[in-house]
Amino acid sequence: MHLPVHDDPPDPHAQRMHDRRRVLRAFNASLAFVLLLAAVFTAQKGFDAGAWAVTPHAVEGLIGLLTGPVLHGSFAHVTANAVALLLLGTLAGSVYPRATLRALPLLWLGSGLGAWLLGEPGTHHLGASGVTHGLMFLVFTLGLLRRDRPAIAAAMIAFFLYGGMLLTVLPQEPGVSWQSHLGGALAGLVAAWLFRRSDPLPPRKRYSWELEEELAAEAARAEREQFEPVSPRDVPVLWQRPSEPTGVVLPFPPKRSD
Repeated sequence: MHLPVHDDPPDPHAQRMHDRRRVLRAFNASLAFVLLLAAVFTAQKGFDAGAWAVTPHAVEGLIGLLTGPVLHGSFAHVTANAVALLLLGTLAGSVYPRATLRALPLLWLGSGLGAWLLGEPGTHHLGASGVTHGLMFLVFTLGLLRRDRPAIAAAMIAFFLYGGMLLTVLPQEPGVSWQSHLGGALAGLVAAWLFRRSDPLPPRKRYSWELEEELAAEAARAEREQFEPVSPRDVPVLWQRPSEPTGVVLPFPPKRSD
């Protein structure tokens, strides 16, 4: 995969300020969503959350595709998802702001579809854990696809913090919606492939040893060209054979009969 590469940033100080603003925007957006989860969890005491959750294989349960990720079953549930959303959302939004914004609808719907298609009938699936799995798989897969320094660093941080999500997409504990985890993870993989080019590569710093290698390669190439014999077509011709007409019909006298 070939992406545009900028050798040197035009202004290092301006680039640092831009990076700080981008991290701050990602953190504020993630924090706003966490506060939304806390507000919805506080208001859940006044209504039946199961009616707004994902109910597998039921038409009325499709409403949970939109409302399920903001609902949670307990304080520990919403706290665990809030921490993961704050960390992974800030990481993904700061490194891939465009790709993350475009991928969020896929992660949101993918987690709900996974629960609706694979869940057992009569159960209720709720929580933002599918979205967190989608963010983790998005960041990790983009690191494998792009392979620039920030992408690899972000993938390593995501794996260090939540590498266990690679296993929680499979059934392990009762009461844990591994179906929504799997749906969000698959959505993260698809989104990483679709939006891998949405964000340009950051400015790349060129080190002195790289410049020395390029100069040495150019010198070696010039030396090879100096002693390499030229093509026979480029050799000047000292003498040319005069051209003679070809295809001339010679006249013969008619045969005489005695």
